[in-house]
Amino acid sequence: MFSDFMVNTWIAATIVGVVAGVVGVFVVIRGDTFLAHALPHGAFAGAAGAVLVGIDSLLGIGVFAAVGSLLVSALGRRGRGDVATALTLATMLGLGAFFLSRSSEYSAEVFSLLFGQVLGVSTVEIVPMLVLGIACLAAVATLYRPLLLASLLPATAPARGVRPHTMTVVFGLIVACATTTSVPVVGALLMFALLVGPPATARTLARRPSTAIALSTAFTLIVVWASIVLAYATDWPVGFFVTALSALLYLGAHAPRIRRAAAPRSVAALAG
Repeated sequence: MFSDFMVNTWIAATIVGVVAGVVGVFVVIRGDTFLAHALPHGAFAGAAGAVLVGIDSLLGIGVFAAVGSLLVSALGRRGRGDVATALTLATMLGLGAFFLSRSSEYSAEVFSLLFGQVLGVSTVEIVPMLVLGIACLAAVATLYRPLLLASLLPATAPARGVRPHTMTVVFGLIVACATTTSVPVVGALLMFALLVGPPATARTLARRPSTAIALSTAFTLIVVWASIVLAYATDWPVGFFVTALSALLYLGAHAPRIRRAAAPRSVAALAG
């Protein structure tokens, strides 16, 4: 598990965990979980197109994720954001299906693009992941206050000199950058789980955004690291453990509230 060929796996998983943990808190605060679902799938289509034309899949992922985020922002400004996101997602999935139908790498590429290959990360992939991950974190740190204000108080943000739509566009690009960092390793489906599950758990447990970010990063790293260990020990897919552990964390955070809500019903049933 800690042999030489696993070193890149641990490095890549740590990069992905930190980026998803930080960006995911804002995804949850802003209610942009649908966007976090759509952009990785759009990136999947970009990677499929890159494979088809024979260029680096990371370039295709980045282009499609960025274009997808800009489309969602532009269409959402003039209408409902969920509709804009759904239309963008459907268009990109259609393009992805077309690209894959023209490719000879069908089954292997589909599996790696959707579910990643966290146990087979090459040294070449680490450097761009690290650069993109640092860019994501730097953007969040630089824009922390205006992004937080636009996310929590969009109605009063303009009075403080913050334009909510501008922050929406910028945050979409940050999610696109996080997607580009992570999809080649954890896949489109697993990136969505990491951007939502652990951050939502942290948001449930913490009132302050800074505390939520710290907890979210810790939870995401725990999920990713534990999933690698369990996948190595059982030979089961990493994705199964990522999604299962994320769900268990979220349910565990809500367990006290569920028990408190069920207690009055139990007392009433006994009294009746």
